[in-house]
Amino acid sequence: MNVVIAAGGTGGHFYPAIALAEEFRRRDAHTSVTVIGTGRALEHMMVAETDIKIEPLQVRGVVGRGLLASLRALLLVPGSIWKVMQLLRSTQADLVIGTGGYTSPPVVIAAWLLGIKRVLIEPNAIPGLANRVLGPLAHRVFVSFEQATSYFNPAKVTVAGAPIRKAFVDPPPAVHSGEVKTLLVCGGSQGATAINTAMIEAVKESDCIRRELKLIHQTGTADLERVQQAYAEMDVRVEVVPFVKDMANVLRAADLVVSRCGALTLAEIAACGKPVVLIPYPSATHQHQEHNARVIEQAGAGVMLRQSELTGSRLARIIESLANNQEQVRLMGKKSLGLRKTDAAEVMVLECEELVASR
Repeated sequence: MNVVIAAGGTGGHFYPAIALAEEFRRRDAHTSVTVIGTGRALEHMMVAETDIKIEPLQVRGVVGRGLLASLRALLLVPGSIWKVMQLLRSTQADLVIGTGGYTSPPVVIAAWLLGIKRVLIEPNAIPGLANRVLGPLAHRVFVSFEQATSYFNPAKVTVAGAPIRKAFVDPPPAVHSGEVKTLLVCGGSQGATAINTAMIEAVKESDCIRRELKLIHQTGTADLERVQQAYAEMDVRVEVVPFVKDMANVLRAADLVVSRCGALTLAEIAACGKPVVLIPYPSATHQHQEHNARVIEQAGAGVMLRQSELTGSRLARIIESLANNQEQVRLMGKKSLGLRKTDAAEVMVLECEELVASR
């Protein structure tokens, strides 16, 4: 089978494609998987140790970009659709999968024009604009949260969870002891300046964090130097990196996570059974990160702190409170582990194979 996945933009779109590629290849080593991305260096870093082929597509986002930028982005769509149609013909694609984001529309529309089977993956509790628009063109829609089902034709929807890579599945994580010795700070694959700044301020203010915790801080490439310089002026045990390549092992080593609230990130955190301080990205479309965070908080696996309320002092107090309450952290870890869902990729690939065979 030949599969094409539209997955460019961020890790939240790209890593599900890798997880699906792993499962397709596990079930049939002859399956060909091509990922359509944006050509960014970050995407190549994500697939550096795989045999996944990446095809860049010149597309841009529309939402929240202003009238002129949105019009320019829309003008790229016809040429992108034509390029994708050529790619789908040359790869003899049997199936196209859209993971959301601005690479999905031209790819799914091209597949629709060519009569190729089409699947959407919606990882968030509130679907993004691309998947809402493409829903009527899809044969199947896989969602991570029950809340998302109402946005699509119920006959097409499967609540499968978010597809995560095998590294997060095996071996199963140990039950959290409740001790907090290692703190992971992660603002998503591209980093988050607001979280970086608040964390620096929290470390400056908190003797507890400086003396008792080891920090692993993913900053994003753009903010790396500033964060490194700030920590260099403090007596703190910290590893500062622009991007965590081996997130599965780093998450397993962490006792507490401070994180943005992309659906895939939260699925990976739950797969490792970790408690989390949730800081939703305030500009996310339809506030979907806040909706994702509420699900985790209501389950008792995390504590949400809106960015509008984010200060170094507030973040320090939350981290200190958790570090000093072993029973609360142990319970949060247990609740997080209860959200662990590891068969999403398997469920999706099985249904995709049945969909392709049904023709």
